[in-house]
Amino acid sequence: MVEIFQNKILLISIFSCFLAQFIKIFTGKESKIDFRRISISGGMPSSHSSFVTALAVLVGFDKGFASTEFAMTAVFAVIVMYDASGVRRAVGKQAEILNQIVDDFFHGKFDQHERLKELVGHTPKEVLAGALLGILVGIIGSNI
Repeated sequence: MVEIFQNKILLISIFSCFLAQFIKIFTGKESKIDFRRISISGGMPSSHSSFVTALAVLVGFDKGFASTEFAMTAVFAVIVMYDASGVRRAVGKQAEILNQIVDDFFHGKFDQHERLKELVGHTPKEVLAGALLGILVGIIGSNI
């Protein structure tokens, strides 16, 4: 178990994820600092993208960019980023539409229903920002 805490690649990748989540505090649509955003999915930048791109970059530096390990982490990163901006984004849009239907149906008088979480996925811009952050953290982290 101690070896996990000695895994530089894992620790820096996790740091990249947490850094992206921290940045979300300052990047909400409202021009104010919102500490609640640190624990949400969705938003700018994508912590998923930051996490997996940092992982891929660090594995590339460690094992070589021509290695099987880098190829696997790069494919994994692409799948995660595609899912974050595609499937998860579509789920968020559907939740937004369903919430509007419920609001329209009950004219705001029925508060018993639970609203669906609308901020689930990422825009391509959020994914790109997360990926760039992950690449930057990966490059800096590889020199530590």
